[in-house]
Amino acid sequence: MNHSRISPWLWIPTLYFAEGIPYFIVNTISTIMFKKMGMSNPDIAAYTSILYLPWVIKPFWSPFVDIIKTKRWWVLAMQVLVSATFIGAALALPHPSADVIATGHTPVSLFVLTLIIFWITAFASATHDIAADGFYMLALNQGEQSLFVGIRSTFYRLSSIFGQGVLVVIAGLLETKYADIPKAWMVTMVICALMFSAVTLYHVFVLPKPSSDSLRAAGTTSAGEIFREFGRTFVTFFKKPLVWLAIVFMLLYRLPEAFLIKMINPFLLDPVAGEGGLGLSTETVGLVYGTIGIIGLTVGGIIGGIAASRWGLKKALWPMAACMTLPCLTFVYLSMAQPSNIAVISTCVFIEQFGYGFGFTAYMLFMIFVSEGEFKTSHYALCTAFMALSMMIPGFFAGWLQQALGYVGFFWMVMACCIATVAVTFIVKSKVPAEFGKSK
Repeated sequence: MNHSRISPWLWIPTLYFAEGIPYFIVNTISTIMFKKMGMSNPDIAAYTSILYLPWVIKPFWSPFVDIIKTKRWWVLAMQVLVSATFIGAALALPHPSADVIATGHTPVSLFVLTLIIFWITAFASATHDIAADGFYMLALNQGEQSLFVGIRSTFYRLSSIFGQGVLVVIAGLLETKYADIPKAWMVTMVICALMFSAVTLYHVFVLPKPSSDSLRAAGTTSAGEIFREFGRTFVTFFKKPLVWLAIVFMLLYRLPEAFLIKMINPFLLDPVAGEGGLGLSTETVGLVYGTIGIIGLTVGGIIGGIAASRWGLKKALWPMAACMTLPCLTFVYLSMAQPSNIAVISTCVFIEQFGYGFGFTAYMLFMIFVSEGEFKTSHYALCTAFMALSMMIPGFFAGWLQQALGYVGFFWMVMACCIATVAVTFIVKSKVPAEFGKSK
């Protein structure tokens, strides 16, 4: 087989589908699994937020992906490692008794090995992100890169629906079948491991071997030169005229959503009486949040992209900031009314996720704006590190705040955080050129 002639259609969809799966399992599905196995909300929020760390610090080890081996090697090696960690997670899952789970305070000590394995998964996934994006640029010419950018993002979204929707529904159905929550999640992780292993094996044969993806093809760049350039990217980033204002914006624009996202699944799962949740089953959460919510997020993102290309970032900032904040009111309503009608709950989740998808477009465009100039790719990677940090820090405290305030008080606090979004939007708007982001 001539690897250089392998059609991008054969590997780009599966590569970006594979990129999304470990991210969503580590950062979203884990919250549902730990909740169903009796971990408390403060512990869930704190320990799953720490799992964001590899995405925060990944710019620091990205040079190693350039220096050591090829991008193709890194992609395959990380997929093998992720497959192994999924198998490890399935074997390491504790089996607390139904009585312990019912208390809602299963000791975190039971989950130490699982959390360590998930942290390795997160590290492998973040490294895979670096290698896959680099491989994409090496294996395709500029025209192909533009053509497939929509395809890669579509399949990344599909991995989100599969991970947060299909896998959670499977786990819920297995919970009902076995009447044994730990066993149901163990089997779900085994299914995930087998599927991911199959994708990895497929990539061994179909990922092309571009001539540009080798240390020799890259010239005689030494490790020392790469690290000097790496140092320059940091120095030049922090010398940008608006960099500190940009960092404040990147940390605070998503503050309401950063708190909200860690407590959505626990809120949907917690019983109505006593806990103030909505008391949904696992498979219903997979349908409502993992499917309908993700569709809302995707549609919002698509419409946001169209709007931003017509209006430009400066004009889009206010309506997008409003859509980032106002739909959080749907969870204030849900926590106060506690409806049992799935259509009402689904509509509220759709509205909130649509608003987030639409409003997040401005954030992505702003990161592109900040990254303009020399070292554009590296500076964008640094921006994504601040993006991950903006989710990690608030998420860490979300569980304790929810426990202290209750769900109604917590969601009102999320609304109060919208003031931060409005404030940074007001400050940044005057700094953005009127034409930036408009399609030519």
